Amino acid sequence: MHKHPSLIACGLFALTLTSTYSHALEDKCTQTLEPDTSSSRQYTFAWNFVPEDAMAPRGGTSHGPAVELVKTPSDAWQAIQQAGISKKERDRRAILAMAGPYRTSFDFIETIGLTPNYTPPAPYQSWGTEYVYVVESKASFISLQHILVMVISQPNGQTSDPIVVKHWRQDWRFEDRTLFTFKGHNGWEETQIRRSDIKGTWSQSVYQVDDSPRYDSYGTWQHEPNYSSWQSAETWRPLPRREFSVRDDYQALIGSNRHTITPTGWVQTEENKKVVLDGTSSQISSIIAVEEGLARYERIANHDWSAGDKYWSDTAMFWADVRNTWEAHLRTNKGTKIVKPEGKRALFMEMFALANLYAGSAYEAEAAQRDIATTLENFTDN
Repeated sequence: MHKHPSLIACGLFALTLTSTYSHALEDKCTQTLEPDTSSSRQYTFAWNFVPEDAMAPRGGTSHGPAVELVKTPSDAWQAIQQAGISKKERDRRAILAMAGPYRTSFDFIETIGLTPNYTPPAPYQSWGTEYVYVVESKASFISLQHILVMVISQPNGQTSDPIVVKHWRQDWRFEDRTLFTFKGHNGWEETQIRRSDIKGTWSQSVYQVDDSPRYDSYGTWQHEPNYSSWQSAETWRPLPRREFSVRDDYQALIGSNRHTITPTGWVQTEENKKVVLDGTSSQISSIIAVEEGLARYERIANHDWSAGDKYWSDTAMFWADVRNTWEAHLRTNKGTKIVKPEGKRALFMEMFALANLYAGSAYEAEAAQRDIATTLENFTDN
């Protein structure tokens, strides 16, 4: 059985690294949770009357080699513009235009404080080089898998070996009536949408790195001569990884996101309310702040994606079984509640370890499926 290296990327996963993984990466990159006050860091959309050093961004402080940005419209963009196609097909092509090679940047900042004596926290910035693979493309369903393939510049002038990590996944369904809605406290419930409300819409289901659910919403695509855009309805979401290991003053986000497809990439913008829940219920006790998020995906050329291609090739059958097991679990139980067994690593680390164990062309499907099912059974309470 071939064992594929399991690697965690710097920057985007700074807030989730256990000591085992962070020690393994100490020689590959520089990573800190402390604000970086060097002149190379900036946050221009900030709080004008707060001292500058208090608003220095936290997050990834590593750097990578220069990339080659693509300045001409992509073939995927040209496909959206084709005359004579149906609205649904134009929608499909806009979704598929998110696939491909990108330089990514991630910016989040609280813009409104809603509590007495509110002090804005440091904003968050990070980056990556990320390939978005088309997992499946059908008339009414598209699945896109994000894989980070990063090379880090080191103090000695050398660059690291490629750092590969399976990132998030987004599934798109046309006129989808069944959503799995976050209810707080690591629980999701099946929600049925009226047929009249979803006519002509696409749902976007977002999954975490271990293919567990994150949030689920729906909206309508709008197409203009120089962009296409999809706006979600407002939806509940768990704390993001950049927050849950450093914040304990709120328990959920209520937010919306917009995807805007441009000739040379795409942009995701978010507006999130940070929500305090009443005890163990799903009742809102208060909203402490509003956050704005901006993720840019700029298409690049001549980046070496071979390490990501190999990882996805070696593990695709395993992750397909993970997706199928999660899907069956959610449908059967009409939702899920994720728990962390005592003495166990986080769910994503358990799944990454299994992906490493079962990677390779001689995939042992029966054994892998047993281990996947056991892992989900251990980490869910239904």
